[in-house]
Amino acid sequence: MASTSYPRAFYGNFLGHAPEWYKKTILAFLLVNPLLLWLAGPVAAGWVLIAQFIFTLAMALKCYPLQPGGLLAMEAIIMGLASADSVFHEAADNFEVILLLMFMVAGIYFMRDLLLFVFTKLLLKVKSKLLLSLMFSLTAAFLSAFLDALTVTAVLISVFVGFYAVYHKVASGKKLKSGAEHDHSNDNTVVEYHRSDLDTFRAFLRSLVMHGAVGTALGGVCTLVGEPQNLLIAEKASWDFVHFFKVMAPVSMPVLAAGLVTCVLVEQLRWFGYGARLPENVRSVLLEFDQEESAAMTREHALSLMIQGVVAVILVLSLAFHVAAVGLVGLMVIILLTAFNGIVDEHQIGHAFQEALPFTALLVVFFAVVAVIHQQHLFTPVIEWVFTLDKHSQPPVFFLANGVLSMISDNVFVATIYINEVKDAYDAGHLTYPEFERLAVAINTGTNLPSVATPNGQAAFLFLLTSALAPLIRLSYGKMVWMALPYTLVMTGVGLASVLWLLP
Repeated sequence: MASTSYPRAFYGNFLGHAPEWYKKTILAFLLVNPLLLWLAGPVAAGWVLIAQFIFTLAMALKCYPLQPGGLLAMEAIIMGLASADSVFHEAADNFEVILLLMFMVAGIYFMRDLLLFVFTKLLLKVKSKLLLSLMFSLTAAFLSAFLDALTVTAVLISVFVGFYAVYHKVASGKKLKSGAEHDHSNDNTVVEYHRSDLDTFRAFLRSLVMHGAVGTALGGVCTLVGEPQNLLIAEKASWDFVHFFKVMAPVSMPVLAAGLVTCVLVEQLRWFGYGARLPENVRSVLLEFDQEESAAMTREHALSLMIQGVVAVILVLSLAFHVAAVGLVGLMVIILLTAFNGIVDEHQIGHAFQEALPFTALLVVFFAVVAVIHQQHLFTPVIEWVFTLDKHSQPPVFFLANGVLSMISDNVFVATIYINEVKDAYDAGHLTYPEFERLAVAINTGTNLPSVATPNGQAAFLFLLTSALAPLIRLSYGKMVWMALPYTLVMTGVGLASVLWLLP
């Protein structure tokens, strides 16, 4: 019986099936970091750690970032770049986001039948890809203005995984009515005849989901509840819902219009990976699926869809009126849907949490990196420099500085740091209230708009990248950056121009 040496067995187990070059790169990071700390100091080591963590996110399809990113975060704590208490503090400050991921995403899982039913009708009725793209972008923007971008993204993921699974089953030579289990992540069973259509269908879904994801940013910047940092900024500035919308409108409305124009242009010109149409063979399969579902509709199934619809209305109203924290609303959704649709077995309920909990763990690791940024004051020199500029130059520079830092860090963290510094300056009498208000607008729009450039810039984008959908439709980190590029350039350019010339 052949035996393997312990070092070779250890190396084989380390990061599992990840490529050899990737394993060696992560091991090199872990070995170099202590040496870098000793030679160059904690600030340089902190910036290198950020770059390494972004690398693990970029390679998410090679290896889920939780493990390599977690090893880097643990090493940072051991080296003293951050303390375990500071990581806990960052996680506690973002507890609402953690609750949201744990419960709201699971709640959306129990609404997947209704979502698939509604969006299948929409996909089959609207044959114009341009109109469909605009509808997805506008719908995501509208919902994100009143709900949460992560919730809207969870809806998109659930819908597109459902679409993909339906066609993949047929492309693998199986009947739609077949009750047999089918693994839609495995392409080995796909019939050669269907491979071209499957690739085009992936491109079609990639474009729609990216239009929707960017739409969450277009709408999220507009209102007090659109993004987590909006609520924080509004609290510091004492803005209510209506006033928040009014002060953001000179920037948010031109950006929304420009974003929709960008959606039209990239679809029409088929640039940056957009423009793929729904293949007729796929449309036929989805049409057959819709007809079979309608024909096989029982009273129990119809009642289940009605209950899901009622709970969906309760969900929207609860979030719009902020009756409770978003995560608690998600827990309410889980309880209502499982209770009234007869889902009472523990293993049935457990499936709903499989999608969100790995990402929740990854987000806590991300908070460890944020703790390094905070504890080593990596952004402080930028803030101090901006305050040395004249009053007219400060809003656009704040917008750009927030935007660049939000691309590489967490936009909630960046907004927290900046708004606290600006509020301290206002309290100390260094700013008038109109000056403070302009800077608050620049901070909010700066953290919300340019941050679409990278998946780590916005939690919704990172959630999409690490979801079950991304590998199915071949949506990698690089592909997301490329497809977001036209939106990044337009939203940043129009946002900056609006901050310069349209703010009162």
